[in-house]
Amino acid sequence: MDQTVSTYANQKRVIMLLIDSLMYPPLEKAVKEGAAPAFQFFMENGKVFPNIVSPFPTMSVTVDSSLLTGTYADIHKIPGLVWFHEEEKRLINYGSHIRELIKLGLIRSLKDVIYHLNNHHLSKEIKTIHEEMSLQGKATASINALVYRGNTEHDLQLPRLLTFFPSWNKESKTNGSRLFTYGSFSRISPFKRNGHFWQKFGFNDRFSAQELKYLIETNSLPSFTIVYFPDMDKTVHKNGPMDIKGISKVDKQLQNILDCYDSWEEALKDHYWIIMGDNGQAPVGSDRNKALIDLRKSLRSYQIMALKDGVKDSDEVVLGVNERMAFIYTLNPERAPLPDIAQTLQKDDRIDVIAWMEKESIHVISGVRQGKLMFQPDGDLVDEYGQSWDLVGDAGVLNLTVKNHQIFYDEYPDALARLHSSLTSHRGNYLVASAKPGFEFIGEGSPTHVGGASHGGLHKQDSLVPMIVTGTDSSPKHLRIIDLKDWILTLID
Repeated sequence: MDQTVSTYANQKRVIMLLIDSLMYPPLEKAVKEGAAPAFQFFMENGKVFPNIVSPFPTMSVTVDSSLLTGTYADIHKIPGLVWFHEEEKRLINYGSHIRELIKLGLIRSLKDVIYHLNNHHLSKEIKTIHEEMSLQGKATASINALVYRGNTEHDLQLPRLLTFFPSWNKESKTNGSRLFTYGSFSRISPFKRNGHFWQKFGFNDRFSAQELKYLIETNSLPSFTIVYFPDMDKTVHKNGPMDIKGISKVDKQLQNILDCYDSWEEALKDHYWIIMGDNGQAPVGSDRNKALIDLRKSLRSYQIMALKDGVKDSDEVVLGVNERMAFIYTLNPERAPLPDIAQTLQKDDRIDVIAWMEKESIHVISGVRQGKLMFQPDGDLVDEYGQSWDLVGDAGVLNLTVKNHQIFYDEYPDALARLHSSLTSHRGNYLVASAKPGFEFIGEGSPTHVGGASHGGLHKQDSLVPMIVTGTDSSPKHLRIIDLKDWILTLID
């Protein structure tokens, strides 16, 4: 046997299953009730980390970008699902709701998510795990992940409908991992099942599982494979954070994958399995009038950009609504200064964090807590992640405890770094607002989740996700999504 093949065969591969909106309390409940045998199997044969900190805003594209690059948005430059591109003077929307996409221009929005997200918006200054491993001569696979940039050029098979738009032609190629599945636009397996337009063009759990099974059954698993399972997000949005129906459905796909092996135990032998959520979700109250924070009403004294018109000369404010978080941009700092907008929002006790930048310093106020906090990096206080900060004012605004030159987080995990990264993630004059659990923001065409759950916010309910790891006793330097990339690279080496 060729020496290189035999050593490759002896190497353990990493299989990472990223499950949208997987949270620890409902997972624990599902396992206790016997509704999740595959999860139970992995948990009993591995280590469970119930609280890994997600980036802010807690939206999938930002999370995926942080996971792949090992950085927050100040470095990777994907600020959220919805954000305002200052140079292009337009709102970018990677898929909040079809209503908003149609108003912004459907083809343009589809291009943003299918093409520009990976090929233009994600910073070229930082390498993804796929790019780094490719440079080391190792292959990787990405199955249905929204962020996938790698060093291999792939053709995107556009649905026939999109090929009628001539502007697509040059954008039907993309750079991804060596093995690359992106719904029915690009697939590894020869199977057509589960990939039709009524099945979201393959962006569903069955399709994700089918592609992974193909790699396992044809003995084609590379050193690192990431597989994204999107379906549970919708179930939790509808039924609330403690829903276990979604967990039980994903579990069936995990059982399918484990059944590829002679025994489930066999699946553990040559692989490290990492199974985790991307963001949590906080409940949204069932009284529509209370639960939804309509920013158009709150800021009605300003001229707000209409989605279908784009920026007009008279516009003063742009809303970038990310469910329980919002970017609020001022286009006219004289007529609509950020401190004034912040004070208007502070009158609403459903908004618990409002932050903006002045010179080098970040200012934080709250509709829930008294006082004001100002902070900046590189001070004489150190937090639990070894980051140093300078704080002035009321630490209680962010529920921080400061003791013996140390900062401890509670309700808002890694709050200082996450706020700082968000406020330096892209150009523009803006503030960020985060809603209290029970509430979510709406703008012109935003999705709503009354009586269900939602995410995006800074609160720990949105921010903490579980991770199950088999095959190693090692763990990341810190329990944050941005610390996983370096740790995964050590597993592969």
